[in-house]
Amino acid sequence: MNIQQNISLKAYNTFGIDVFAKRFVSVDSVYNLQKILAQEKNIFLLSGGSNMLLTQNINKLVVYINIKGISVDFENENEVFLTVNSGENWHEFVVWCISQNYGGLENLSLIPGRVGTSPIQNIGAYGVEVKNVITKVEAIDINTAKRVEFSNADCAFGYRNSIFKNDLKGKVVITSVSFKLSKKQHQLHTNYGAIEQQLTAKNIINPTIKDVSDAVIYIRKSKLPDPKKIGNSGSFFKNPVISSEKFIKLQEKHPTIPFYKVEANNNTASTFLYKIPAGWLIETVGFKGKRYGDCGVHEKQALVLVNYNNAQGNDILSLAKKIQKTILDTFEIKLEIEVNIIK
Repeated sequence: MNIQQNISLKAYNTFGIDVFAKRFVSVDSVYNLQKILAQEKNIFLLSGGSNMLLTQNINKLVVYINIKGISVDFENENEVFLTVNSGENWHEFVVWCISQNYGGLENLSLIPGRVGTSPIQNIGAYGVEVKNVITKVEAIDINTAKRVEFSNADCAFGYRNSIFKNDLKGKVVITSVSFKLSKKQHQLHTNYGAIEQQLTAKNIINPTIKDVSDAVIYIRKSKLPDPKKIGNSGSFFKNPVISSEKFIKLQEKHPTIPFYKVEANNNTASTFLYKIPAGWLIETVGFKGKRYGDCGVHEKQALVLVNYNNAQGNDILSLAKKIQKTILDTFEIKLEIEVNIIK
């Protein structure tokens, strides 16, 4: 393994922030990862760089996880069980699954990043979360360099959340994720967002998983900037979830406010919470399409902050805080950042 010195991380994060790693090493196997962890404890883990905002140079050893490979563990007439190594590109994996007629991930098409980071964030889109198809996660304990395994329940999945973002943050390195996908009688989720509209526009009455994936890709491309062209990390903020009481008051002031009703997690079926699109909140207070130097809010999707050219991480963070304060002052809603801020 070749440890390099003073490497720019601009190509390793989708925001395109040009900070430097004092030391950098790429690992392509679990064995090499364990070897590094046995020698080094002060490390910074880097995978697809799609859900982070770098605000300064990294003085730790940057360990780039580049472990590849997909294996079929077991399959029957109806289901297939896969184990996918953490360095695989997420969207390329989804496309491969669809080519095999494996269903369950089609709504998660075109999400940037790697497979290994998907459970950390419990990535989700258009009514589907990755927790619905994950069976287990394998990792390496950073302190002991030994393998550890987590069941779906162990992962403590929540909305854009997991144990890997909380109790185990900085303590384990995910090396592979296992999935249970359908081979027939796929359960399609088409009634969230604009998927149904797109299928109708294409005169598709009985959609396949590829039809759903194609619709999602079309919608995402029409709304979200390509990180290869404009630096971004996708959705920068979480959609806030508010109480029914707060929602009623908000709806009185803003009758056209969009919302999604979600069941409250208190075993009371009659109690609901309301998820409000963060993009609508940001657009309503006038930030959509605004540019501040080299950073700004995307013109087509207010949920996305962008680096137009040479913005620093702190420039984007300052804009995010300005948006948070305005939303809090206007709606009394605390907007939570979804992206990991590296300070």
